[in-house]
This record gives sequence, structure tokens and C-alpha cells, in this order.
Amino acid sequence: MKVWPRTSSREQRRGEGSRTVATGRWWRRTASAAWRSLTVWAAGTATMMILAGILPDFQLQSDSGDSLTRVAITAALGAGAFAILSALVWPLLVRALLLVPALVLGLVVFFLNGALLLFALKLVPEGRGEVGPETAVVVAAVMSAVASATGGALAVRDDDAYRRRLYRLADRRRRRAEDGAAVCPPTPGTVFIQLDGVGHEVLRHVARDDVMPTVGRWLRDGRHRLTPWRTDWSSQTGASQLGILHGSNHDVPAFRWYEKDTGEIQVSNRPTSAAELQRRAIRRTGDGGLLTVDGASRGNLFSGGAEEVALVLSVAARRGKENRSRAGYFAYFSDPANAVRTALSFFAEVGREIGQSVRARVCRQRPRVSRGGLYPFIRAFATVVERDVVVAAVIGDMLAGRSAVYADLVAYDEVAHHSGPFSRDAEKVLERLDRSLALIEKVAEHAPRPYRVVVLSDHGQSPGETFRARYGLTLQDLVRAGCGLPVPRRARRTHSGAEARAAVRAALHRPVEESAGRGKHSEPVVLASGNLGLVSFPDVPHRMSREELDARHPALLPTLANHPGIGFLLVRSEEHGAVVLGARGAEVPRAELADGQGPLADFGPGAADAVRRTDSFPHTADIMVNSWYDPIDGEVLAFEEQIGSHGGLGGAQGRPFLLSPPGLSEPVEDGGDLVGAEQVHQVLRRWLGEGNGPQVPLENSPGRDADIASFAVAPPEPQDKSA
Repeated sequence: MKVWPRTSSREQRRGEGSRTVATGRWWRRTASAAWRSLTVWAAGTATMMILAGILPDFQLQSDSGDSLTRVAITAALGAGAFAILSALVWPLLVRALLLVPALVLGLVVFFLNGALLLFALKLVPEGRGEVGPETAVVVAAVMSAVASATGGALAVRDDDAYRRRLYRLADRRRRRAEDGAAVCPPTPGTVFIQLDGVGHEVLRHVARDDVMPTVGRWLRDGRHRLTPWRTDWSSQTGASQLGILHGSNHDVPAFRWYEKDTGEIQVSNRPTSAAELQRRAIRRTGDGGLLTVDGASRGNLFSGGAEEVALVLSVAARRGKENRSRAGYFAYFSDPANAVRTALSFFAEVGREIGQSVRARVCRQRPRVSRGGLYPFIRAFATVVERDVVVAAVIGDMLAGRSAVYADLVAYDEVAHHSGPFSRDAEKVLERLDRSLALIEKVAEHAPRPYRVVVLSDHGQSPGETFRARYGLTLQDLVRAGCGLPVPRRARRTHSGAEARAAVRAALHRPVEESAGRGKHSEPVVLASGNLGLVSFPDVPHRMSREELDARHPALLPTLANHPGIGFLLVRSEEHGAVVLGARGAEVPRAELADGQGPLADFGPGAADAVRRTDSFPHTADIMVNSWYDPIDGEVLAFEEQIGSHGGLGGAQGRPFLLSPPGLSEPVEDGGDLVGAEQVHQVLRRWLGEGNGPQVPLENSPGRDADIASFAVAPPEPQDKSA
């Protein structure tokens, strides 16, 4: 006979008390949820009544008139029907429109929302609810905004609402795993968050001053360690992220460059170019990329071999169902309240940028670039829409238990280009990005597996005025003058290499293209990548030598090398293979290049190796031009219209960071330097294998996307409180 252990009366009372407490908590949670629903419904009813009294084309009573009570009942029925339709019908409508360009979908949202309101009013008995089609759009938008604001306010008041929501989503995933619908290994997953353009010194500064309190807390508490690394000569996202995700950035000399064998200009943020660069990297390494095993790529230029992609430029040029680059917008727009909230934040950011731009002009800030035209909208897209969509996708990946996630947040990079990397405008963006990191940190506590959050950057930014602003001419004008070609009276503006512009174009299904690269017989193609310039002569099929350049244009190289805004040139020599040219006849053969000497004296450690490596690329330009650099102030002269730039050598642009938990091995042993994106790839690949047993890919289970969308579209805590 089995004898059960005896329990004391105290233990029995303790057990009964625990059950009573659990029951009480369940009732409180149920009552709290019911209270929030009723409050949101009441707010919607009141909003509908107010709008009916204000808008002439919107009424909630019969033509003969009704009592206030009857109007309130009609409003309550209409608000309830609209809420139910939004919850049930809206996700299906958005999924049907998934292939519509994302920004267009953001506008269509309002019209579809209005159509739902029209249908909801048709369900009100006795036909007392009537509204014009145009007015329906306005009413639906206002009601969605009020519902979102009310729900958010109640969630803020309820300290446990956020935590309970995460528990529900995590428990739902675990229950399906127990039923055999998916397999989530207990080994830790890794989330890589790339803060585009944030340099090592900038991160140290904002962490120390609590501009980014989450990062500061991680460093003070020893939860993360900060490691600087050095980029290649091409210090820009195309080269760095290709090397980080795919292990090779060979033959990527700049952000944009001319290829003589095809007669085309490759541009890192052009979808077709990104796809071609990714193919080349895979062919060179023989490996799909960092994220090939149960990985997700979010908001990047390249996929990294991930099967789950959203807002990835290298697949944005595809058409059809196979293209899931914009799939992340589904979770973002599947709730009309979320779309309205996004629109409000979007236009608030547009207004913020216009105000900051006006203040800069009134105060005559220097340096300064033009911030008009479409730029306020491009900035708002990068700092609001893309940030929130990418963060929502990352949260969904974590709740789904994916093994590796890599996401790029471009907000800081876009603002720093136009406001400066150390400006107050850029600091405000970093504050909001820090809140995104805090949100991801909280989600990690409730994910179905432990997660290690690694934060890194692809490059920094160096301040300084533009080459055109200082000297009244562009690099192209200077090259034309050296070639004896006519120079325009007014210097023309150059293209900006900001990544956010490509993201906007991809969202609109518009390719990012440059003008044709085939020039006239004697006219060079001059391209700019931050403070790095590239000069190519299309009619010569090979890389021209210094001797050939001198024979054709004897004044060109001296004109460039002796200009005060030029730091050094790289050209090929028939005698030495390659030479670096500087002012006053300075000339150093490739084999004799050394850091701290000759024309490279001011450009810091690693400059000589970076130049030698670029010289070995098949598509290096005939003339590689690096601007002047001031080692005291850290300033460069951008050949593009940017006062915070990156792309060449000089200053903070070449010193990004790697922020990693101490549970992972040291990035570099014996305190050595971490040099180049390809080496960073090896570090990240090593980390993915640490602490991980055999990786079991997650199966695509029904309802997983619904889990992701349900969290992503209605975060309990606003990510942009200032908006």
C-alpha cells in the first residue's frame, strides 16, 4: 500500500491560500480586461457622438430627430460594430493587399477603414447611422486614433498589462510546441541589432550621459562589453553589411562605382545591385550567409541567407508571391488603429524636422545642408515607419523562437547625415532607438527560449562641411577642370547615399537607379561615396595607369593631388603597380605604404592595409580620391551633400562598435584589433555556435504569423512617446 506523505495543517492552509490568491488574480485580470474593453468602447461611442455633432455629413439619428439616449445607443452600436469589424475583417483585407507598395498601403488603409465604418453603420438597426464616403474616412481615422490612445493610456496605468500580454504570447507558442506543431530548442538564440551609422565614440558618449539609458545600464552592470572595430576603406553599409552577413565584401570599393566590363554603375542601395553583390559574395565564399540556419533578416540590404526576410533590399526587385521583402508591413498595417498611430507619429516627425531645419537656418548654423523637398518625409519614414516595422518583426521572431535574427535600424544614420553626427537632433533619435532596445530586452524575458542581444554598427560618421560648400565646386567640377573640359558656372549638387532613400523607393516599388554610366569618349565618370571619390574613364576597357592618365590629361593628377580639399589619391603605376599621391609631389609606392607616414600620415592605424586591399579589387576606379581630413577636429569634406558622412578614410566613420554579452567569447583574443567586416562575420558566426546544440529548424506552424502580428500591431507601450 502506498503511503502519501503527511502534510501539516499550515501547509494545507498555505496551499489553499495560494489557490485563493491565484483565483483572485484571475478575477482581477478578467475584470481589468473587461474594464479596458468597456472604457475603449465608451470612448469610441463618445467620439462618434462628438463627430456627429461637428460634421454635417455624419448623423446618428433619424430625419425627424431622436433623444440623446437614442443617439447614444446608436453611437454605441456603431462603435461596437466598427470595433468588431476592425478586429475580424481588417487582417484579411491587409493580407489580400500585401503586394501593394507599403507606402501606398499606408494611404489605402484610411479609405478601407472608412469603408468598414460605412458597413458598420449599415448594421445599426433602423438605419439611423449615415455618413458620406469622404467623411467616413475622417470619422474612422479619428475613432481609431482615440481607441489606440485610450487603450495605450489604460495599459500605462496597468503596470502588469504589458507583462501579461508577453506571457500570453509566449505561452501560446509553448502550447503549440507541446502539441508537436513546432520545435523550439532550449539552446539560446541570438538577436543582432545594427544601429546604422553609430560610431564607437558616439555610443560611449550617449551611454555615459544616459541619452541611451538602456545601453548605459548594460555597460555599468557588466551585462555587455563594448568593443571597437575598424572598417575597410569603404566605410559604408553596402561593404560592411555584405561582409558581416555573407563573409565577403571583396570588390566593393565604394558605395557606388563604375564597372568597365559591363558599362554599369553599381549602387549598394539599388535592389538589383544588392542582389548581384549578394550573389557574388555567396559565389566567393561558397556559403549562404550568417542566417542560413533558422535565421531572419529584417530591414537589411542583404538577406544573410535567411529564409524569413522583411524589408530586405536584395530581394525587393522581385515580383510575385516569392517576394516577401515587404511582408513585415502586414503585421504593421493589419490593425487600423496602428496605421492611424503611425500616421500621427509620421507627420509629427515631419513637423519636427521642418522646425529643426528652420531653426538651423535662423540661427545660421554651420555647417548646414539643404533639408527641404522630400527629405522631411524620407526622415519620417526612416525614424518612424521603418523603425517600428523592423522592431515589430524582431519581436515576432523572438516570440516565434528563431535561432538568429539580424536587423538594421537606419534612423540615426539618416538624421546624422543632415543634422550632424553629434547634433541634438541625432541624440533625440538615439533616445528613441534606446527605447526600442529596452522593448527587445523585455521581450527576451518572455520568449520561448533564452536570447542573447548583440548590438553593433556597420560604420560611424565623420562631421564636416561639404566639399562644394567650402570650395564652391564639386569633385566632378574639379576633375573636369583638370581634364580641360568646361565647368558649369554653378556647382551641381551630388546624390545622397543615405540608406533610407532606398528603403522608401523599395517600399514604393520604385528601383533606385543612377544615370547611365557610359560617358563620352573623353569625359570621365565621377562618383561620390561620402568623402571618397571615384574617377573612371569609360572608353578605356582596363584600369588606366598613371602614365596613361598623364599622357591624356597631364594636368589632372596634379590638380587633384595639390588641391587643399584632397587628402590623397590612389592610382595604378606601370612601374610600381600602385602609388599613393599627395600634395607637393608626394608619391609612395604600394609596397612602401605605412601608417603615419607620407600622404596617409593623418589617417590613423590600418590606413595602409585598407588602401592596399582596395587596390587589389578588379573594379577599383582609375583614380580613387580621399578627401582632406583634420585629425584634431575629426572633420572630413564630403563629396556628397552631407555634413555627417562616411564612405572613406578619416575619423569616426571608420570606427564602429560591437556590444556583446559577456557570456559570449571575447571578439578578439589577447586584446588585438578587430579589423574589417569579414572578421566581424567570423566573430558573429562563432558566437552563433557557442552554447548551441544541434539546431532544429522551426516548422512553420499555423497561427505563428498571427502571434507575431497580434503583438507587433498593438504594442502596449508606445515606442515614440514624444510623437
